Amino acid sequence: MRKWPGFRKMDPIESFQYRSAALPKSIPKRKSPAGTKAKSPAAHTLPEILSQPRIWSGTEKLLKKSGMLELLAGTFSPRSPWLFVGCGSSYYLSRLIAALWTKHFYIPATGVPASELLFAPEETLRHIGAEQIVLMSRSGETTEVLRVAELLQSHKTLQTLAVTCHPQSVLERLCTHTFKLEWADEQSTVMTRSFTAILLAFQRLGLKFVGDARLSAALDQLPRQGQAWLDANAKKIREFAGKRKFADYIFLGQNVHYWLAQEAALKVTEMSSSYAQVYHSLEFRHGPRSIAGPDTLITLYISDAAKEAETTLLRELQELGAATCVIVDRATPELEKYSDLLVELALDGPEFARYAVTAIPAHLLGTAVGLRKGLNPDAPKNLTRAVVLSGTAGSRTAKRRGA
Repeated sequence: MRKWPGFRKMDPIESFQYRSAALPKSIPKRKSPAGTKAKSPAAHTLPEILSQPRIWSGTEKLLKKSGMLELLAGTFSPRSPWLFVGCGSSYYLSRLIAALWTKHFYIPATGVPASELLFAPEETLRHIGAEQIVLMSRSGETTEVLRVAELLQSHKTLQTLAVTCHPQSVLERLCTHTFKLEWADEQSTVMTRSFTAILLAFQRLGLKFVGDARLSAALDQLPRQGQAWLDANAKKIREFAGKRKFADYIFLGQNVHYWLAQEAALKVTEMSSSYAQVYHSLEFRHGPRSIAGPDTLITLYISDAAKEAETTLLRELQELGAATCVIVDRATPELEKYSDLLVELALDGPEFARYAVTAIPAHLLGTAVGLRKGLNPDAPKNLTRAVVLSGTAGSRTAKRRGA
């Protein structure tokens, strides 16, 4: 078993940065500080959701112009294990990226909540064997992530990468490298377009390691295809969620789609204060099926590998009386028959290039449910843009900013 050295002082901080001064006019910068009240419910959230294909296109152009991905690919290694760390949506994004890197690129990667690394650092590092650690925080101010970054500073063999959408944050001062996507930030509380923009950026970083022209070309087409899909489907999803009332929301998925399901449940919980649960698709049969009924909406993310088995499961769910939503690239007659809401992506490319679009239905669903319940998805109750606790790490290193 590898012996991990004690925590010692790290080399001086080196930072890669690409600021938003050269943003194309088509990508709006953040215009008002966090906490600004929206004129009407979802006045920020809905435009941010609908702007995603445009943000993706701008992200691709900015990354090419900056050379950021080439710099990161020359600094980090696809052969050494990666560890992604985050909280909330950033944690599910971490697991999603790690899962798709493992599935599509065979790059060793996994993700953990920041608290796991914070309270058991040597156990976690020894188990995973990672010396490349990505710390994700949209605001760059999340307390647990900052504490982990501060803790890791003293380990001289580690390289840490801060991923944030904030122009200046404590997190970047605590990491050896920084990757910023300021143009993707939201004014609303909940992560939507920043989630998919960071996802696509790391998909492209993975492609720098493996050099797959087919997958790269598929991502190039995604902004155009995503816009066409939104134009055809956004209204349908919002109308369904705005009319039908459910007591419970269930999200099911396998492999990479499981982490999309986790993020989807969080979106619905955050935006609409609704109760949502997540299971691996076929695990729903083993106990959780007891909740299935007319007051339950079950969303099933259909994957290429498990399409046949998940179609069988869908039929069973309908027989139990549950309402069903199906998200699939191409629907079969059976999927059409057994779904109350059918969301067909119709991208016809590799599954690798569909994940960002697959995330959007939950954004629309959560917004519509929240509005139907008289809530404001821009500013969900009990939530802030960053979870900042008193006595946080970083306070001794740098002055804290508001999230």
